[in-house]
Amino acid sequence: MSNEQEFDLTPSYLLKETLILACGNILFADDGFSVHVIEKLQDLLTDEEKGHVALVDAGAGAPQQVLTLIDESSKVKNITVVDVIDYGLEPGTIEILTKENLPNPEHTRVDSHEWPLSTTLNRVCTENDIKYKVIGCQAKYVSEPDVVLELCEEVENAVDDAVKIILSDTRGN
Repeated sequence: MSNEQEFDLTPSYLLKETLILACGNILFADDGFSVHVIEKLQDLLTDEEKGHVALVDAGAGAPQQVLTLIDESSKVKNITVVDVIDYGLEPGTIEILTKENLPNPEHTRVDSHEWPLSTTLNRVCTENDIKYKVIGCQAKYVSEPDVVLELCEEVENAVDDAVKIILSDTRGN
């Protein structure tokens, strides 16, 4: 093997056309909503669909870092972010946010925990001509810092709704 051999350092999930990005932490009650969505999708997507759909559980602190890895070598054309929201809606209500209605707060601190995801999502997708949306579920209870592994009933019931939306988008229905 030659020392001059090139290696592709692009993560495999960026070599697929569709990226489903879960944000949240399964340890903090409803904040684990997106993880449950990803797990259900893992079971329902066909092998063929998995060839062009990447399911990434980015946790609560890494979604921005995943997005900033997108560059000209990425094949991603569509991103769906799944997360809980706090819009004062009834718990379990699904809200689909797009560029037009996604908050765009300023980022003034160098701290990944305070780094607004929507700002990075909009910038990266605009620069790379990627379509995107956020599937948000109104949380009832986020237990942080206490560990609670269960979703509330309303949010648990919304998992199937989010999965249906994603499968419909993925399958072009």
